[in-house]
Amino acid sequence: MITFDGVGHRFGDRTVLRGIDLDLRERFVGVVGANGSGKSTLARCVNGLVRPTSGRVVVDGLDVGRQTARVRRRVGFVFPDPAAQIVMPTPAEDVAFSLRRAGLSRSQTTARVEETLERFGLAGHADHPAGLLSSGQRQLLALASILVTEPDVLVCDEPTTLLDLRHTRRVAALLHGLPQQVLMVTHDLELLGGLERVIVVDEGRVVADGDGPAGVATYRALMEADAC
Repeated sequence: MITFDGVGHRFGDRTVLRGIDLDLRERFVGVVGANGSGKSTLARCVNGLVRPTSGRVVVDGLDVGRQTARVRRRVGFVFPDPAAQIVMPTPAEDVAFSLRRAGLSRSQTTARVEETLERFGLAGHADHPAGLLSSGQRQLLALASILVTEPDVLVCDEPTTLLDLRHTRRVAALLHGLPQQVLMVTHDLELLGGLERVIVVDEGRVVADGDGPAGVATYRALMEADAC
């Protein structure tokens, strides 16, 4: 479970989050809001990429602010641009790099890497330059390199923003099939519509918290009001 207890955050004079109180128990939770609403900041509080200036975030009983290293072993984070987290020259090396602290033998690491690349449809690209992969393949590699460590929670910040429809659907299907709890920030309303729970953030506050259709309706109404 992910708990936000009175969480607020400021960047200088700008208040980004205001008094967020949430208990997230559902396996798949969506977060949506306008650009600058605070939704990405909220997501980054889950594994300590952002430290709240007030309140606290707790993941499965661990205080993110006080037990950050332990939390980060349990919480994987996927950025909007996979180039921000692919650190090695090839897919095989990148996935292996994620396993460097797993205590595996060389043969065990090789087997895990091959199994993971196969699972993500990248087996034929194991030794190709990562920079020459398509945007969809790079996002799949970013996911593979996080999920090979078997986190308990996966936080995704706009995981399909750079993808075509085919890869968007592939990434969405992969995320929905995971056993992990998933917290996904997205503007893609099609991805949100079928979710059990969607959080709508506006001007740093939670303004709606319900099922997918209700969340999408609230978000549309906010955007239409802003356009008037």
